[in-house]
Amino acid sequence: MTDIVSVADAGHVRTITLNRPEKKNALSGELAWAIVDAVDAATADDRVRVVAITGSGDAFCAGLDLSGGPRYTKLTPQAAQLDDIGWVGNFLLAMRKRCDKPVVAGVNGVAVGAGLGLAMAADVRIVARGARLMAGYTRIGGSPDAGLTITLPQAMGYEKAMRFMLENRTALGEEAVALGLAGEVVDDDKLAGRLAEYCQMLCEWSPITLRLLKRGMARAMETTDMEQQLRYEVANIRMAFASEDAREARTAFLEKRKPVFKGR
Repeated sequence: MTDIVSVADAGHVRTITLNRPEKKNALSGELAWAIVDAVDAATADDRVRVVAITGSGDAFCAGLDLSGGPRYTKLTPQAAQLDDIGWVGNFLLAMRKRCDKPVVAGVNGVAVGAGLGLAMAADVRIVARGARLMAGYTRIGGSPDAGLTITLPQAMGYEKAMRFMLENRTALGEEAVALGLAGEVVDDDKLAGRLAEYCQMLCEWSPITLRLLKRGMARAMETTDMEQQLRYEVANIRMAFASEDAREARTAFLEKRKPVFKGR
């Protein structure tokens, strides 16, 4: 495991921490695949009963790193050609489908785009009062990915999820709980302690109970084929990002101005 993700065990709780604070834990390919690998490793380790995930510094995850840099994938060239989900879909597959242990996200700051998708892929979310949750796709000319077309309607209901994304809304800690994006809000300086306390509390239950409960709940929520929906998301965002409007949106975002869209 590279130091771009840190992993620490306390009893039967494994805490995975995104460790790119200078970029507000924005997702490079290396960081994203490291998160997936860390969750898969926790799933395979029988000593781990509960998985916690959080961010270092003052951010949970600022979404896709738009500053560029070399492309990274852990897949072989042959596997990469066949892969139509990528790391962005593997967040949800790793945390909901492959992992049958409770995953608790401690959202300690901004969670945007795929960073929000990472938080929403968890089973439980505890948010800091100053945390900011936003989909953000309309701002950069994209469409939802990272499982958000699945997890947001599940958590919020269809219309609330639509309005949240269409209006590019930002929900702070208490509003995030009111909207159904999280189950608990705590003061910023108490988030780490509460995340650890909550995960340790879950470990008081039988690990068999925890795993079977997670399997039943996750299966019941799969009202659509998860992998098919994730492929649909990726196909949509590729189409969106290939448009002139998306290039204009990203340029305007970096230049801090209002974009001018032409519908092509």
